[in-house]
Amino acid sequence: MSVPTFTRWFRDEVGTSPLQWLLQCRLNQARRLLESTDPTVTRVATASGFGDAVALRKHFSSHLGLSPPAYRRAHNAPELTAAG
Repeated sequence: MSVPTFTRWFRDEVGTSPLQWLLQCRLNQARRLLESTDPTVTRVATASGFGDAVALRKHFSSHLGLSPPAYRRAHNAPELTAAG
């Protein structure tokens, strides 16, 4: 299957491009890690599939309107807040 055919098929089935779908998956993983764990932003970026913390910050801010640390403060689990 050619790349244009796959992309067209993917968009028809999923409603978005493969790249946008992958980015959303990575952002969702980063959000889960920021909400429930306490590693550095660099480690969250790596674990989420971003090349580095700069890429995570860029996409996080443009899609969610918050930096990763601000998101963590706003959505952190109560047990992590009490411990940290």
